[in-house]
Amino acid sequence: MTKKNNPVRCRRAAAPCTFSFKPYSYVEGGQRMRYRFCPECGTKLTYKKAGDDGLVPFCDVCSRFWFPSFSSCSIVMVVNEYDEIALLTQLYQSDKYKCFVAGYIVPGETAEETAVREVREEIGLGLARLEYAGTYWFSAKEILMHGFIGYASKKDFLLSTEVDAAEWVPSSQVEGLIFPDRPGNAMHPIYRQYMLRKNSSR
Repeated sequence: MTKKNNPVRCRRAAAPCTFSFKPYSYVEGGQRMRYRFCPECGTKLTYKKAGDDGLVPFCDVCSRFWFPSFSSCSIVMVVNEYDEIALLTQLYQSDKYKCFVAGYIVPGETAEETAVREVREEIGLGLARLEYAGTYWFSAKEILMHGFIGYASKKDFLLSTEVDAAEWVPSSQVEGLIFPDRPGNAMHPIYRQYMLRKNSSR
């Protein structure tokens, strides 16, 4: 998945919107985006009490709260009928470790729709079934990850330009090939859920 950091300009303001970054309340060293100016009209925001959320940036012109924001992604472990898992090589992330399909959720799209779309775009497969596998906070990049296990028939991959290579790997060999198990890495808990479900269904 890729995300370009382009300047954001207010639609009704001459100058670009500016944002300040303040510590994220429950992740040590983390940050969340807090707005200083309204992205809609460019007015400098004040603070107004928003119920249990306390003081929140508020635009007096638009009468709208601007809560701290963060990105959301879907990450999908794709499995075929032979108990093999699709592992991707994306050199812009690592030339050592493999990864699962993942991509940003776009406005108007559900996490499930993103999962299906990203699998189709990145490796050219359609999913027969999709199972939810929880949410995970990736503090290094301030992203909420929505985990899925997707089931597809084994076929050759049709790779997007974001993917340098992909392969089907037996599920028993996956843990040693993907990024190390550490806080924020959603791949390992998703993989463990799959293995648990598979073993319990026997």
